[in-house]
Amino acid sequence: MPAELLKVSAEAPEIASLRYACDFIQRGEVVGVPTDTYYGLAADPFNLAAVEQIYQIKGRPESRALPILVNSIEQAAGLARDLPEIFPKLARKFWPGALTLLVDASHRLPLKVTANTGRVALRWPNAKIVTWLIEMLEGPITGTSANISGFPPCSQCDQLVKQLGDRLPLILDSGETGATLASTIVDLQNDSWKIIREGIISEADIRAALEP
Repeated sequence: MPAELLKVSAEAPEIASLRYACDFIQRGEVVGVPTDTYYGLAADPFNLAAVEQIYQIKGRPESRALPILVNSIEQAAGLARDLPEIFPKLARKFWPGALTLLVDASHRLPLKVTANTGRVALRWPNAKIVTWLIEMLEGPITGTSANISGFPPCSQCDQLVKQLGDRLPLILDSGETGATLASTIVDLQNDSWKIIREGIISEADIRAALEP
């Protein structure tokens, strides 16, 4: 059965539409949502059945962890443990935005979400639809890209429909996200860092933010 498409404004999301999407997520469903980079798959990261659905929908190997989207630095800190000192520096500089920070996961997070690594990738996106969903759900959501594993990410709803339209119950359609690059992923361990994937934010930007 094809996904239900629900038009939503990226700049002024309709509350009724967001509540409707929240109902799906609270029931353990996976919803396609636009972010500030590409469309993503939103689900409750604490619901193991929903997490399993994401892996099945994408055909994603369960050896690859699922990134988590938050709407504050404090919420991110609650999902992590022993945060490096450079975490708040980077978060304050680039959040909300296209920076994903890989850190040690809190024991609150199911191991399945971390692909049994004990590490979690966290991001606070600059996207009103996502941040309002998190606010209404009173908790974070998953943020893996909404595409078949190995296929291009989707910056337009029609691209998402072609790839996953028959695997999702609902897609929030805000049109074109404008993305040409994904978020930059930075692995933080103690006082060291390394870029896992360079996206919108460059390595030079990261270095400049960490200079004394």
